[in-house]
Amino acid sequence: MKLNLIRPLAFFDLETTGLSIGADRIVEIAILKAMPDGTELVKTLKINPEMPIPLASSLIHGIYDEHVAEAPTFKAVAQELVDFIGDADLAGYNSNRFDIPVLLEEFLKAGVDFDMSDRKFVDVQNIFHQMEQRTLRAAYKFYCDKDIINAHSAEADITATYHVLLAQLERYENADFEDKQGNITQPVKNDVPALHAFTNMNKPVDFAGRLVYNENDEETFNFGKHKGKTVEDVFDVEPSYYAWMKNGDFPLYTKKKLDEIWTRWSTKKAKNPPAARPVQAAKPAAQPNQAPKPSFVNKPNFAKPAEQAQPRKEKPAAEVTNDMLEQLKMKFGK
Repeated sequence: MKLNLIRPLAFFDLETTGLSIGADRIVEIAILKAMPDGTELVKTLKINPEMPIPLASSLIHGIYDEHVAEAPTFKAVAQELVDFIGDADLAGYNSNRFDIPVLLEEFLKAGVDFDMSDRKFVDVQNIFHQMEQRTLRAAYKFYCDKDIINAHSAEADITATYHVLLAQLERYENADFEDKQGNITQPVKNDVPALHAFTNMNKPVDFAGRLVYNENDEETFNFGKHKGKTVEDVFDVEPSYYAWMKNGDFPLYTKKKLDEIWTRWSTKKAKNPPAARPVQAAKPAAQPNQAPKPSFVNKPNFAKPAEQAQPRKEKPAAEVTNDMLEQLKMKFGK
């Protein structure tokens, strides 16, 4: 089956130093660019992460420090990658939650603008998990009846991902899908916008999942004490939350989207400032011939006179008895 494309679709996969979007770095990137005419372009690059690769990560993807010691840094190849991807939409396996956020983080660190505003992004894992719920190796075996050779190498993984999507389009053509609300649709189509909609049901704003769109397409927080509240509503009551996030350990792309919302919110506030309280008019000065209003400094006291205190009656002294003397002797030991 041939993909029905209006513009290129770039499948990409990353191997990294770890799983932290903000802290870890890319050590390998592979891109398979599927063209509308059916041709395929592939670019694979080793990347010097400018930090040691943890052994636990190297044991998974097989890339050690010595393999990338002479490789270029991401900053050195960032523009080359932008030029290769061009205006292509993006696709990958678990790409919405990991690969895209990491890639955007690297572009921002390199100071290179990679515009995401008009791109579609298709996460093949989301189709798979929602229809079958397995792993990439199982998906490749399930859909293509093949085993991945050299699994966890970036190029082998994106090639498998590409072929899994083609097999999914054949398998799920006209297949029904029932969502949590009981709505039945046929979402898996040979159409990138339709696949984009189906694989982005959570409607992320920043791809890291900190910000998502609600049913009204408003940016909302997806974590913490303000989860479920729109970002602008939170800015209205707690604008310091913006500064807290800017200074916090959040991905750079999350902060970039937060900046965009803050700028929009600030502009609206400047155009519609809160109404000022009306100023009270000063009391008019007394006219020269006008009699002053009576003062109540010498206002008569209408309080009830205090009752005359009665003299306190003294109790007669008690007579000292022998019992009293004995109790005193026992108390003081005398």
